[in-house]
Amino acid sequence: MRPATTLELLATATPAEVSGVRRALSAYSADVQLCASELVTNVVQHLGEGVPVTVRVWCDDGGRTRLEVTDPDPRALPVLRASVGADEESGRGLALLDALAARWGVAHGPGRGKTVWCELTPAPAEGGAAVGLRTRRGRGSVHGSVGAEPSGP
Repeated sequence: MRPATTLELLATATPAEVSGVRRALSAYSADVQLCASELVTNVVQHLGEGVPVTVRVWCDDGGRTRLEVTDPDPRALPVLRASVGADEESGRGLALLDALAARWGVAHGPGRGKTVWCELTPAPAEGGAAVGLRTRRGRGSVHGSVGAEPSGP
């Protein structure tokens, strides 16, 4: 297992920082970078600029990548919208995360705040499924749920 990457955005979570998060996660896949930027953007949009955010990413021995974005507000929960109109400027972030992640959810820690997490599986090997398509196994009722989920390293 490779070591976890932890980014502390203490009082600096702003729209400009989102590109910095993507750059800091350049060792991970484009899907991980996209999910991280969408989750950090959600914090900025729904809680405001300057909210402290912690981003953690690590890969397990099986190649699965776990991403966690923690913020201090336990009440502002992510909601996957059923559909977003073509003219709407926002509302697609969680739909992207839901499409890319094998599963995702929200965990409340022992203190205040919450962690929105997702797990991404490795892309199929060359000659497998078409680029951008993923199997969505193991999703069940876990994705989008609110509840405790163990953290990694």
